[in-house]
Amino acid sequence: MAKETLPITPAVLSWARERAGYSLQEASGIFKKIATWEAGEAAPTYAQLEALSNKFGLPIAAFFFPEPPALPPIRESFRTLPDAEYNRLPPPMLLLLRKAKAMQLNLAELCDGVNPVERLVTRELTVDEHAPVERSAERIREFLGVTLDAQYAWRDGDVALKAWRKAIQDVGIFVFKDAFHDDLYSGFSLYDSIFPVIFLNNSNAKTRQIFTLLHELAHLLFHTSGIDMPDERQIEATHGHARSIELLCNSIAAHVLVPNAAFALAVEGQLLSEGTAERIADRFSVSREMIYRKFLDRGWITQDAYREAARKWAGQLQRGDPGGDYYWTKIAYLGSDYIDLALKRYSQNKIDEERLSDYLDTKPRNIAALTERLQRSVR
Repeated sequence: MAKETLPITPAVLSWARERAGYSLQEASGIFKKIATWEAGEAAPTYAQLEALSNKFGLPIAAFFFPEPPALPPIRESFRTLPDAEYNRLPPPMLLLLRKAKAMQLNLAELCDGVNPVERLVTRELTVDEHAPVERSAERIREFLGVTLDAQYAWRDGDVALKAWRKAIQDVGIFVFKDAFHDDLYSGFSLYDSIFPVIFLNNSNAKTRQIFTLLHELAHLLFHTSGIDMPDERQIEATHGHARSIELLCNSIAAHVLVPNAAFALAVEGQLLSEGTAERIADRFSVSREMIYRKFLDRGWITQDAYREAARKWAGQLQRGDPGGDYYWTKIAYLGSDYIDLALKRYSQNKIDEERLSDYLDTKPRNIAALTERLQRSVR
């Protein structure tokens, strides 16, 4: 019995292949029938479409678009990243960048081209790169509605990350996660005037993900895309205005997470030690290294002391969730807001079950269990 095929749009398949950098001959070595699919003479099965989606970095739903979307090359989204650094991006990272762009397409289709929030932060909050960093950070916290009392009440990094993620998604920025399989990259953002997105490396420690989240938020407020690397290679490779923006995004993230006045109170009367840095880090749900960096920036410790502590802590870092349960991982990666959008379209009979599974990048048989887990997560 022949397997059922799916009527994808041939022109979109050709566009996806070329965008991923494959010639038809190269792709034919992976997908033997791709030439007939692109010619409209045959169509792939669901399993084959999944393989195309994974190889070309495009959600399954995009293959059903009536025509290829008018997207600029992904390189144009990272104008502040030097060519040398962009050219060093490994194929898995380039695949994630294309995946993020495709998620923006999904959001545009699910939301009829309109961001669902009333107050889109990148539209309503203007941050001046020449303004005092403390004032910019204060305005960002005010817009997000995150108080210090709420922050002090978070019991650990996991709770803190979920809270910051929700606060940022509530003002119109969709936050996704993925396993980057590369510790050199902590996350990235893709600016768009309607659907800005942030991707986090779920393999990183929760406190690292929190800093990356705020760093990329700052990028988006400057209407730029960015790629966050935990070491200083990126900053050392940039020059001029691009370097200024990277340093500023780091500084804004640090000031949003630990305002100067609150930091001064926390450190008052304390010995300047690694133990003190750990206690203050726990209070703000940030990394110990970030607090020690504040010690260094104020001239309270030496560069050697900072480097020694940072090196030791790097070896002790608790990693992010390794996965395990398929459904919880799917919810963590896509986020409940995005899944809710897709489920709402389905409940309104605007998409069928197969299209819903495309948006959620899962098989139709998994939807019921995924929905049940999502409901449990918000109780």
